[in-house]
Amino acid sequence: MVSALGMAATLGGCGSTGSSDVTLKLVAADYSRLTSDSTQKYWDSLVGAYEAKHPGIKVQVSVYSWSDVDRKVKEMVDAGHAPDMAQMGSYADYASEGKLYQASDLLSISTQGDFLSELADAGRWNHEQYGMPFAASTRVLFYNRSLFDKAGIAPPSDWDELASDARALKQQGVKYPFALPLGPEEAQAETMQWMLAGSSGYTDDIGTYTLDSVQNTRTFTWLKDELVDKGLTGPVAPGKLNRAAAFAAFTDGQVGMLDGHPMLMQEAEAKGVKFGTVPLPGRTGAPKSSMGVTDWMTAFKQNGHAEQIGSFLDFVYDQKNVLDFSREFGQLPVTNSASSALNASEAPKDKALRPFLAQLPGAQLYPTGKTSWSEVSAAVKQDMGQAFSPGASPAGLLTRLQAQATTADSSAVN
Repeated sequence: MVSALGMAATLGGCGSTGSSDVTLKLVAADYSRLTSDSTQKYWDSLVGAYEAKHPGIKVQVSVYSWSDVDRKVKEMVDAGHAPDMAQMGSYADYASEGKLYQASDLLSISTQGDFLSELADAGRWNHEQYGMPFAASTRVLFYNRSLFDKAGIAPPSDWDELASDARALKQQGVKYPFALPLGPEEAQAETMQWMLAGSSGYTDDIGTYTLDSVQNTRTFTWLKDELVDKGLTGPVAPGKLNRAAAFAAFTDGQVGMLDGHPMLMQEAEAKGVKFGTVPLPGRTGAPKSSMGVTDWMTAFKQNGHAEQIGSFLDFVYDQKNVLDFSREFGQLPVTNSASSALNASEAPKDKALRPFLAQLPGAQLYPTGKTSWSEVSAAVKQDMGQAFSPGASPAGLLTRLQAQATTADSSAVN
């Protein structure tokens, strides 16, 4: 995905922020799929609505792709020019360095209390909340109904059936029987999805990294042997296939199966693709648990402006604004009020999100409370796809990633 252009818009400020103008800088991630600038338009609209009520505050919003946003924020922080707010994939490393405001420093009590409790808890470091959930999703297996009907197959309930379905799809000339996006855009998500399907994860129950567990080694060895090496994952090597490209191929009718989140529903429906969803199967049946993903809003202390940041974020987390974002980008709402409104709605798009929302309370999230997670996640994004190159060993790659994770964790403050 190509980085969206940064955009700037003027905002107003509430009278209590004083007479001097304040300019807040926000770095945001790009959720655009159907159109190239929809994320920018979302922030533009939100900023305009805030401006009308709060003269005196300005907000400059720069939008970057998910491939770039975490790196861009790190570069800004390292250069001594931290943004006031950043919406990204991690928070604990910055919290441990004393760079972030706590949520309680910024938000009203009503806004703090409205977050879904499991997401608010996942945003805590050292028992205090620094990560404010901004968007959430769960993952399921999408399959193309038309291609499945043509091949005379049913959606899989275990790995043997998944491989059998992929073989049948290949025989029908399907370009990507099973799309496996392990490129740097979101390899950490595809990796975790398969870890959970194989009854393991990034960490054990006490938070110790287990990337090279017996279960994970078996899982990725099976993937390479039974899908990748047999030509069932398509013409693009997994390590070079990004999520956005895999989604685009699915909506073009070129993919039989892939792991996806709610946003894919909108894209597939817009292209007229008939699809179904089922849980990604485990080796012999249901997986250990479903996967959940939360993206975080953070606020940096460097420039001060806690009162102005809090005013803006209270507006961002208003029920209407949370629902508008969820509906625009196919993400799950992160507040109780917006979730209740979505569950009560009879709108078809809202009803389509309910199965994903129902998964969220029991879903397993990334270990974002570990200060080493951003480094581990970056390593997985960069390197995981190498495990599936010709002649490569998934076990060897997992061993190397485990060593990196252990080193990162031992030097981190958790």
